[in-house]
Amino acid sequence: MNLANKITILRILLIPFFIAFVLYSKLEAAFVVFIIASISDALDGYVARVMNQRTELGEILDPLADKALLLSAFICLSTASTIPAHLNIPVYVLIIVVSRDAIIVFGVILIHLIKGSIAIRPSPVGKITTFFQMLTILGVLIGAKFSPILWNAAVVLTIISGAYYIKEGSRLLSEK
Repeated sequence: MNLANKITILRILLIPFFIAFVLYSKLEAAFVVFIIASISDALDGYVARVMNQRTELGEILDPLADKALLLSAFICLSTASTIPAHLNIPVYVLIIVVSRDAIIVFGVILIHLIKGSIAIRPSPVGKITTFFQMLTILGVLIGAKFSPILWNAAVVLTIISGAYYIKEGSRLLSEK
C-alpha cells in the first residue's frame, strides 16, 4: 500500500473520533480532527500526483473518504442535541447534501452496471463544492456568525454540482 492510500485511510480512521468529539461536545477537538482530515484530503492527492502513486484503490477510496467525512459532519452538526442550537446546521442543508451524494452514488452504480466500467473524475465545480462544504463545517465548529452564509453557499454549489453530475451521467449513459 502506498503513502497516498495510507493518508486516505487515516482520514477514514479519523471519522469516528470526529463524531465522538461532536457528540460529547468537544468541539475544539472535533475542529482539530476535521482540520487534520481536511489537510489529509489535499495531501493524499498531492502525494499521488507528485510521487506517481495513483491507484485504482485510491481513485475509489479518496472520494469515499471525502463523502464519509462530510456526511458524518453534516449529520452530526444537523442532529446532535449535545451542541448549542445556534451551531446546528439546518436540516434542509443536510437533506440537500445527502441527496446529492446519494444520487451520485446511485448514478455511478447504474453507469457501472450498464457500461461495465466508469472513470471517476471530480469536476471543478465538485471540488469547489467540497471546499465550501468543508468551510461550512469549520465555520460551524468555531461558532462563526457567518456560518449561514457558508452553508447557503454550500447548498447552492451542491445543487449546481449535483445537476452537473446528473448531466454527465446522462451523457455517459447515452454514449454508444
